[in-house]
Amino acid sequence: MHPSARPARPAPPTAADWFPGPSPDPEAAAGTPRLICFPYAGGTASVYRDWPDLLGAPVVPVQFPGRGRRLREAPYTDLDALVSDVTDALLAAGLARDYVLFGHSMGALVAYEVACALRARGAPEPRHLFVSGSRAPHLYGDRADHALGDDALRALVHDLGALAPGDRVAGAYLERRLPVLRADLTACERYRWRPRRPLACPMTAYAADGDPVAPAPHVEAWRAYTGASLLCRRVPGGHFFLNGPERRPLLRDLRTELTRTAEEKEPSWTY
Repeated sequence: MHPSARPARPAPPTAADWFPGPSPDPEAAAGTPRLICFPYAGGTASVYRDWPDLLGAPVVPVQFPGRGRRLREAPYTDLDALVSDVTDALLAAGLARDYVLFGHSMGALVAYEVACALRARGAPEPRHLFVSGSRAPHLYGDRADHALGDDALRALVHDLGALAPGDRVAGAYLERRLPVLRADLTACERYRWRPRRPLACPMTAYAADGDPVAPAPHVEAWRAYTGASLLCRRVPGGHFFLNGPERRPLLRDLRTELTRTAEEKEPSWTY
């Protein structure tokens, strides 16, 4: 790992730092599986702020350093270090049981690696893994967007649909987030997948029709990462469909899956 990959912090982050919003209840999943959500590169946990109401289920958004209440912390530039610390935080908070994972773009890659890390530490796998707007892990490492100059990086974000034309508020927000975005892209582009056995949980993968970063064939390549079923969904919109009305099919699937797993009875051999 690069010497500067793991950011220096004056004090270890707390569960409230990693999981902002209402304190996640470790016992909440006794009824409905909790949905643990990871943001895209440059994104924040606020992407998921309305999901508890929309899904009627416990949602635990993850906040990476360098944004929100963690603004003073340096963002990670090494994905392995980020995954290790997120996994530590989930285990320490008692959240790694009866759960579902969701991630968009970079968040999908982190969600997958966290699932593998939890399994390696003896924790249960997620009940389901939802990946959105992301190529399969072995297809990462072929871009160098982190090396773009500021103007080119702004243009990339605009072209991907993250900014509406003339939206000055979003433009000002992007200016503040450029260092975090560049760090996140660095982590993704330095990432190299290590062969491991497929996850046992089922997966659902979403590909937007107009997404040049994660075209449908690259999203469908997630099939090799589960020993269970993979459902591939095509949705309208671009790379940032998660932020618009095009997210409705995704939310519908999430709601259905969370309801289904909540209604399942434990097999008798677990008692």
